[in-house]
Order: sequence, then structure tokens, then C-alpha cells
Amino acid sequence: MKILVCISSVPDTTSKINFTADKSAFDKNGIQWVINPLDEFALTKAIKLQESQGATVTVLNVGTSETEAVIRKALAIGANDAIRVNIEPKDSFSTAKEIANIAQNGGYDLILCGKESIDYNGGSVPGMVAQLLGKSFVNASVGLEIEGSEAKIVREIEGGKETVSVNLPAVIAGQKGLVDEKELIIPNMRGIMSARTKPLQVVEASSSEVKVQSVSFDSVPARAAVKLVSADNLDELVRLLHEEAKVI
Repeated sequence: MKILVCISSVPDTTSKINFTADKSAFDKNGIQWVINPLDEFALTKAIKLQESQGATVTVLNVGTSETEAVIRKALAIGANDAIRVNIEPKDSFSTAKEIANIAQNGGYDLILCGKESIDYNGGSVPGMVAQLLGKSFVNASVGLEIEGSEAKIVREIEGGKETVSVNLPAVIAGQKGLVDEKELIIPNMRGIMSARTKPLQVVEASSSEVKVQSVSFDSVPARAAVKLVSADNLDELVRLLHEEAKVI
């Protein structure tokens, strides 16, 4: 079995987010980059299938050379090799197109990814990849088992969960629950050392076409100052809730 895991490089959730002075771009200065957390659930599941099914796991990233540290971490976690498409991702469609171009001739039985990245939260790349490849697609997956040429998936739906079966090859977008958080793999020294020698292939992008352009960014408005009201001054509390907070 051959598994392709698509990973993106995103700012650490503890990073302070800023934009350039003209608000036209994200300010990368001082940012710590990590594997997109939802992709990490998919990668961990792939490593488990590597152990149970004898699968080979390839990680794929669409990004510049700045993402290679994140790719090496994925290799340290246990992936066999990696591919980086050498272009800065600008929109969902161009990213999906590059992924599909790599997957088209790779002979992969299963393509795994997170259902969205935590920076833009678009959630559209996995479905686009499946459409471009003409493969089955299951989103919001929280459980996955492989039996021969069939995948059984548990996915979240409104008000509950649904179990579906699809024939491989297929594209599966996972989220928290695909594996338990306690099962996420922290690279050990042996993994880190072996990652240095694992193959990382760099290929040029097939196209520079971008269908969506970000015009400007705005920061989240700062929170208003907190006002403390004495516990025995209920009239003042009611006045503030009515006149200032306007919630009553």
C-alpha cells in the first residue's frame, strides 16, 4: 500500500500574528512554523497503517524551501520519503492542482490530509484534490480502517457520526479523533537523525496560475478594557449591561 500525506506549514498556535505595515501580507518575522495540527493527525494515522499494513508513507508539501524544517519533522515522525513542490501556495485551487499533479502518476492507494489548515481555515483543498483526480472523497473523518481494497471511515455529521465505505484509491480528510491526541508521535533522536538521510525530492510547480488574490488583512480588534463592579452594586451592573454592553 502506498499512502500520500499532504502537510502544510502553519504558524504555531502560540505565535503572535501581525501583518505588514500596508496590511497587504502576513508578517513572517519571529514566527515559529509547525505541521498543521490536523495534518499531523492524518500523518500519525498513516504511520499506524505503515506498521499494520506494511504501507509506505510519502509526505507532500506545496511550499518554498522555508518549509523544509517542517517536512523533516514529518520524516522524523516516520514517513519514508517526502516531496516538496517548489512554489509559495497562494490559493486553494493552485495548491490542490499541484497536489493532484503529483498524486496522478504516483500510484497511491490512499491520500490523507487534514480537513483544513489552521491559518486560513478554507477547508477546500482536500475536496478539490479528489475532484481533480476523480477519486472518492470523505471529509471530517474521525476513524479509518483499511480492509483489503476498501476503506471504512467514521466521519462527523451534524448531530452525530456516520460510517461509510469507499473503494481505494480515495482521498480522506481527517481531523481530531482520527487518532487520539495521546497517540501523536513526538520524534525521538533516532527519528531526527534518520530524517536527515531520507529522500526529499523537490519538483517545480506545473503552473503559476492563481485564481484568488488576498487584497488586505485586518487584525482582530483589541478587547475593550474590563470594568469591575462591586458585588453589592447591582444597579450599576444593570446600567452597564443595558447602556454600554447593550445585552439587556
